[in-house]
Amino acid sequence: ANTPSAKKAARKIARQTATNKAVRAYVRKVEEAIVAGDQTAANEAFKVAQPEIMRASNKGVIPANTASRKVSRMNARIKALSA
Repeated sequence: ANTPSAKKAARKIARQTATNKAVRAYVRKVEEAIVAGDQTAANEAFKVAQPEIMRASNKGVIPANTASRKVSRMNARIKALSA
């Protein structure tokens, strides 16, 4: 990265990568609880994951619609465990 814009892009990519890894980790915990069929664990993991997903959306790391879709689908799968 030699030009100022390239240096800025490198910094931006590093921030986005860190946020993406965090979001993926939170989503993975929810998915594992859903697959295990443990609704209480899934709910607890979801309560932690949902604000992190929306925070990534607000930072512009992931699109707002993508964040809303992920949250909605996870919530629907958790609710389906009780039925």
